[in-house]
Amino acid sequence: MIELSLLVLVTRSSWIVYNPYMFDSNNEALVPRPGDAVLAIVPPGSGPGYWAGCPSAVRTEDGVYLAYRLRRPIGDGRGYAVAIAFARDGVNFGAPVAVITKEAMDTESLERPELVRLPDGGWRLYLSCATFGTKHWRVEVTEAARPAEFDVRCRDVVLPGDVTKRGVKDPVVQHHAGQWHMWATIHPLADPLETDQMTTEYATSADGLDWTWQGTALCGRPGEWDARGTRVTAVRFAGQGVTAFYDGRASAAENYEERTGVAVGTDPAALIATSPPGAGPAAASPYRGGGLRYLDLVDLPGGRTRLYYEMTQPDGSHALVTELR
Repeated sequence: MIELSLLVLVTRSSWIVYNPYMFDSNNEALVPRPGDAVLAIVPPGSGPGYWAGCPSAVRTEDGVYLAYRLRRPIGDGRGYAVAIAFARDGVNFGAPVAVITKEAMDTESLERPELVRLPDGGWRLYLSCATFGTKHWRVEVTEAARPAEFDVRCRDVVLPGDVTKRGVKDPVVQHHAGQWHMWATIHPLADPLETDQMTTEYATSADGLDWTWQGTALCGRPGEWDARGTRVTAVRFAGQGVTAFYDGRASAAENYEERTGVAVGTDPAALIATSPPGAGPAAASPYRGGGLRYLDLVDLPGGRTRLYYEMTQPDGSHALVTELR
């Protein structure tokens, strides 16, 4: 097989930078098609503020494990639980094999979990936790032999952030080429009116627990659809390139209704958004608010890919949906 380097190509909608992981088996850009999506996890209620989403998917020999966050409106619980469910077909998830509540984590709210299968066959779960009475976030971690056996009474803070300077959450973690890689969302805390802003910072580790920050991998572009913030949600290595899918928003008013974009690079610490100046996101919900965020994906036997993402529904709730490419 000929290894392809990063190239600039034209698609039907915009300029993109070529990376093999951006395309499906039909050589079409691997971005969500909301019209092809089916429900995987229903929201816990009807209307704005009721969300099922923030997926982290892992394929095993038997099927797909899916970690996700459940949320109610502010004042009625916020992110009240993280659940883990299993589906042999990657679609029809049964009752959760594990549920972790915000009370068990001593947190005001939970956000995106990161479920990781370890090289030795065990499992690790990173949990994003809001500190009571602040805008601060931290990340804690727990391990188990199997996804149904996580016991958060045994956990450690792995990304503390800083209560006065920055919050850290929503890590994307991969073990690649003998090293652990992480892209985490950072929120500035110095100005209470600016804490919704976000950038993605990159870190490396020998064990996935003790991290060294390497710098800002992706940030918003002034005047563009992602000006207010960028949150990397999935990353794929391919040859000499890195492809990342990310959430973005143009303003504070679009908080909770981010759309999905694509960024690429030859260095995981330096990603470049592929949408040209003045263009919109790669994917958005057709319903109110347009929220389509927290994209994750798993590669399947036979070269196909299954996408998972959180998408705004007609009633304003968010559902966790999936599509096969």
